[in-house]
Parts: sequence; C-alpha cells; structure tokens
Amino acid sequence: MITKLIEQIQEKKAPIVVGLDPTLKLMPKTLVDKWINELGQTPEAVAEAMFEYNRQIMDACVDLIPAVKPQIAMYETFGIPGLYAYQRTVEYAKQLGLIVIADIKRGDIGTSSAAYALGHLGSVKIGEYTYRGFDADMATVNPYMGSDSVRPFVDVCKPEDKGIFVLCKTSNPSSGEFQDRIVDGRPLYEHVAEKIEEWGANNREGDYSNVGAVVGATYPEMGERLRKLMPHTYILVPGYGAQGGKGADLKNFFNKDGLGAIVNSSRGIIAAFQKEEYAKYGEENFALASRAAVVDMLEDINSVL
Repeated sequence: MITKLIEQIQEKKAPIVVGLDPTLKLMPKTLVDKWINELGQTPEAVAEAMFEYNRQIMDACVDLIPAVKPQIAMYETFGIPGLYAYQRTVEYAKQLGLIVIADIKRGDIGTSSAAYALGHLGSVKIGEYTYRGFDADMATVNPYMGSDSVRPFVDVCKPEDKGIFVLCKTSNPSSGEFQDRIVDGRPLYEHVAEKIEEWGANNREGDYSNVGAVVGATYPEMGERLRKLMPHTYILVPGYGAQGGKGADLKNFFNKDGLGAIVNSSRGIIAAFQKEEYAKYGEENFALASRAAVVDMLEDINSVL
C-alpha cells in the first residue's frame, strides 16, 4: 500500500492528505438545514449532510490530492447513522481513486486488537463468503499497550495490501506529559520510533515500509531527529494549518528524495469557506474554497521541498 500512496503523491506532486472531520460547526448551515428540513432534527439528517459535505469536497479536490483521512470520532458522535456516513465516505473516496487513511487510533490486546485490524483493514469469513468491514487502505494505531496491540495491525498489512501509521510524537499541546518523559536517558517517543522501524522491517516495499509513524508538525525539531531514527518509515504529519504548523516547519520531516512524509490538514481545508481569505466563495461554494485552500497548502509545502 505504501507504494500506491507514493505513486499518487508523485503523480500529483502533492505530499498532503485532507482530513475529513465534519462537525455541525464546520459544515455550512445551509447544507445542514437542507437535510434537517427533509429528515427532521435527527442523526440521520446530520449523517446525510456529512456525506454530502465530504463528497463535494472530494469531487472538488480529487485531481490535486492523493489521500483523505476521515476521523471516525466525528461520525461516531451520531451513532449508527454517523458510522454509515463514514462507511459511505470511505467507499466514495476509493471509487475516486483516493487512498483512505482511517483515523481510528485503535490499540488493544489479543483478540480485540485483531478484531479492530480485521474490521477496519482486513476481512472476515462467514461460511463460504468473505466480507470486508470498513475496508480503509491505511489506519492510525495507538501503541501505548505495546507490541501486543500493534502486531495484529502489522500482520494484516501484507496479506491485505494495507498500511498503518503508529502514533509516535503527536501534535497536541499535552503530548509531552508522557511522550517526552526521559526513559534510559532519552525521550519516550524516541523509543517508540525505534519500535516502529522494527515493526516495519519485514513490511517494506522498496525504501519504505507499510508501517508508518505519526509525528506532529508542531514539533519540527523533534521531527528532524525522528526522521533520522526512522529512515524507512513514512511519516504522517498532523498539525498543519489550524494547529499552527506551516510549510517552513516541515522540511526535515522529508528525506532527501522529497518523499518520506505526508502532511495532513483538516479544518484548514474543509472549513476554508469560514476563513477570511476564502470568504468570497461563500457557503454554497464551500468545496471551491476547499480546493483553493489545497492549492495554497501545496504551494506552501512544495516551496520548501
């Protein structure tokens, strides 16, 4: 799967991923009201608005971007209708040829972790038939419970042609409460980085592994160190845009070949119509505002590579 992602990045000259994290505050009121008028003040109405929101943004940006990253929590908020909107989003993105990175941050032990891996990336057999759950291409994984929680996801990668991104140094302000703790003379996130490189050793496709890492754009100096510790690891970089990361912070996340990282922006893209610089598009043309924001993001990032 990492080879497919790299091919898309190279073809579109776009080392970016758009986070599809719809909320009632981010979606245009006119869009939400349309579905509430049809289906009432119900989770079903919000779910329909979510899918239409995502669909229009993907349609507007598909020629510019290699991947999307739906955050499942936003959909789970609205129960089963929300999860159905999530599933429809994954399916539609794949129909467009986009790589889908499921932002699920799962991590458990034993059969639980295996079930998460199969449900989001793999398949299950019922009698003579094989069924796929959400069937994303890649997924984010929480390593806090150790190898027991990560290995089932790693084991799915090869037979199913999938990939994962393991949390290493995240972009949130309180990440240092645990991740920066000194263990045997080094920050904990460096130990995690070495395990990620180890987990990916038998999952390489050329120079890169299907086992990637998550390292926030808000910590560029740590990104440089982690890039050296994980030479075969693709890095998913959240924190660009709304969280304060910018193109100038990102150069050291990439290898000399210009590859090795993919940068995520969520609110900065999908809610671009709410920002002053894109206000001219208005609510009705929110997808065109998202496209303009993608173009600006690409210019910013590619200018430093």
